[in-house]
Amino acid sequence: MRLDLMTWMEVEAYVAGGGGIILPVGSTEQHGPMGLIGTDALCATVIAERAADLCDAVVAPTLALTPAPFNMGFPGTISISEETFAALAGETIDALSHHGFRCLYILNAHGANLSPLRALVEARPGLAIRLCSWWDFDAVNALRQEWYGDWEGMHATPSEIAITQAAFRQPTVPDAARTAPRALSRDYIRDHAGDRHGPPDEHRRDFPDGRVGSHSALARPDHGEALIAAAAAAIAHDYMLFHASDVREEPEPSHR
Repeated sequence: MRLDLMTWMEVEAYVAGGGGIILPVGSTEQHGPMGLIGTDALCATVIAERAADLCDAVVAPTLALTPAPFNMGFPGTISISEETFAALAGETIDALSHHGFRCLYILNAHGANLSPLRALVEARPGLAIRLCSWWDFDAVNALRQEWYGDWEGMHATPSEIAITQAAFRQPTVPDAARTAPRALSRDYIRDHAGDRHGPPDEHRRDFPDGRVGSHSALARPDHGEALIAAAAAAIAHDYMLFHASDVREEPEPSHR
């Protein structure tokens, strides 16, 4: 159930019964020549809603405006400062806590969100908050590795493009996007994990079509549906364990 589609009386009854809430967090930024601008927010939303159906959780409105300064060289990107994002996310968390939600499960879909979100969680040790990204789970990563291997890359990944193809729309693939982009070294992936990219002009110069080591054209809608199902099942299971025991530690993150 979506929080914005509930009445306050329904929310009050749900909270009184000990219910928790899932907060999707994404971004609004370019995702290569065939990816939707809202890809990260859309992935977080659709997976959160599917998981909520499995674990009887409520889904909060998605936080879609987040830090993405490196992509401001591409039209459509809306980046807010890390400080503004931290204030918005922090006040959202505090508002949900004020209303008595038993636990808050933050479902992330954008690497640059992780550092400020971790700081917000650490600053609230008295709250039951769990932070994870949809790609943190073995069942999801097994599919990503099987289908894309190293061509999953770091940005405009075929896995996230496949999810939006399955759930929303499949834009035309430009001819240039059918060719694999420049492959990334292991050192580059390590050094730039968490979206630690350079200034926007340099970023567009180095990755002119917006793909960062990701062969987006490998995406398929059927892959997306399988990824949604795998992520939703893993997150629903993780949420139920967390809700039952108020576990606060994060799963071991993968590089993204």
